[in-house]
Amino acid sequence: MCGICVAHGLEKPAEHRTRLIACSKKIRHRGPDWSGCYVGKRSVLVHERLAIVGVDTGAQPLISDDGKIILAVNGEIYNHLKLKEGLKSKYNFKTHSDCEAIIPLYREYDKALCERLDGMFSFVLLDESVTPSRIIAARDPIGITTLYQGRSSKYPGAVYFASELKALIGECDDIISFPPGHVYDSADNSTTRYYHPSWWSGDAEGPEAVIPTQKADLTLLRESLEAAVRKRLMSEVPYGVLLSGGLDSSLIASIAARETEKVALAQLEQRKKKLLESQSGPASPIPGLVDEYATIASWPQLHSFSIGLENSPDLLAARKVAHYLGTVHHEYVFTVQEGLDAIPDVIYHLETYDVTTVRASTPMYLLSRKIKAMGVKMVLSGEGSDEIFGGYLYFHKAPDAKSFHQECVRRVKNLHTADCLRANKSTMAWGLEARVPFLDKQFLEVAMNINPEEKMFSKGSEQGVDEDGRPKMEKYIIRKAFDLSPDGKPYLPSSILWRQKEQFSDGVGYSWIDGIKDHAAQVVSDEAFAGRAERWPRDTPDTKEAYYIREVFDGLFPSEAAAKTAVRWIPRGDWGCASDPSGRSVEIHNAAYGTDE
Repeated sequence: MCGICVAHGLEKPAEHRTRLIACSKKIRHRGPDWSGCYVGKRSVLVHERLAIVGVDTGAQPLISDDGKIILAVNGEIYNHLKLKEGLKSKYNFKTHSDCEAIIPLYREYDKALCERLDGMFSFVLLDESVTPSRIIAARDPIGITTLYQGRSSKYPGAVYFASELKALIGECDDIISFPPGHVYDSADNSTTRYYHPSWWSGDAEGPEAVIPTQKADLTLLRESLEAAVRKRLMSEVPYGVLLSGGLDSSLIASIAARETEKVALAQLEQRKKKLLESQSGPASPIPGLVDEYATIASWPQLHSFSIGLENSPDLLAARKVAHYLGTVHHEYVFTVQEGLDAIPDVIYHLETYDVTTVRASTPMYLLSRKIKAMGVKMVLSGEGSDEIFGGYLYFHKAPDAKSFHQECVRRVKNLHTADCLRANKSTMAWGLEARVPFLDKQFLEVAMNINPEEKMFSKGSEQGVDEDGRPKMEKYIIRKAFDLSPDGKPYLPSSILWRQKEQFSDGVGYSWIDGIKDHAAQVVSDEAFAGRAERWPRDTPDTKEAYYIREVFDGLFPSEAAAKTAVRWIPRGDWGCASDPSGRSVEIHNAAYGTDE
């Protein structure tokens, strides 16, 4: 992924170049490899590049062969080769970038091109072949990548886009988070939805709500997730997996390890064939062939990364998974104080004051710095599974299957405000790209159309077991889908595949959340907390922890325009859920571990 900063509708764009480059410099952490700028008739497009595919030739903004179409993209297009093969007219590609396919697709399909893209992306495309010049801007279906849109009262005819809020602060006084699955068109100043999956209306009330009745096809579920991981291994640079030891990241790591092994074996066979063909004389063992096998077989080898407090649940579980999968494992221990010291920087990069997101992002932010220092540029991560399968422990309070499904759909629709935002910004703070296979479009079509009755679960000893003695716990169907392997080798140890759910911010060590709360209690006075509603009538903090985080946010982004882009996640009060989102606050977690509620 990269960073983009664009302004369109300027009378004298050349006069804005220096200022917009300065705006883009605020997000250079997203693209440390190169910077590019294009000044058009009415536009300025600035791009900060993180090179992952087309490393040598993919500098942006990309320009068409006739110089009329200019493109700035943040993202990855996984089906770019298929798209190139399917073009109706021949196009002279100038780079090996996966994103360049967007240019000829625009020529053939206009803004309907978005429906054909399979990937994570935010882009702005400038068309200088028409008068006045036109831009379209789009964001991927779920909002895995971040994108903001702004307007300025100083330049009322202009529209701005940037990968992060901070690039527009000071430039725009009206800013929104651009909606996922939508495309903007300057020709008529419209923003329309292009993503219309079959499950999208599932959260509607009344007769418009579509509740799936399809029985879970466990084989299809498994194969769809494997395909999602496979396409996300598209990379020309070192990659790895984030491994917490929980179900989601462990499944992704297991699939990635299998796929990486296939790549290694394919390279081995190819090398062996070349060596044999290069030999002359009698067919006899080739000196050094064993050494060639050893060299090739050792690369690529999957690397895994985990973080936690000393002896935290995640570190111990991740260690076990890594040993089972045979990954090159790296674990990092942080202290509560190191986490507290990082919180202001974390909030600066996250651009939100949501407590849950800040809690979980801090260890991810610290881990990303370690990973990037090793030269790794891309990692796979497990975001999305809990929303898709109702894996959060509070889901056991759902009153019925319809409510369960509606909450799943709502949570997936709002991932761009929480987990996707966290995964994108915590990693991109250090120029590390996170890819999320669970949010693959094809996988979502399969998983979100399963009868919610098969996703529901109860708590503790009430959950029951299936015919194989497996507990009907949270995310049962995805666990069951990977319980048996076609090749006879289990994907994961049983103790991991059927491990009790932990919130990521809990799993890194329970004293992490306790440490934040204790710190907030020290720095936020009772008097200040009592006046919280007067200070923040909108999204009033309900705890000292939330007050502290909001205060840091306001210090970094002291404008109403910035605050309006932040979204707080609050547990379902109408289901009787506790206000604290921590997994420990849900009685099912305590029941599973045999503690009092």
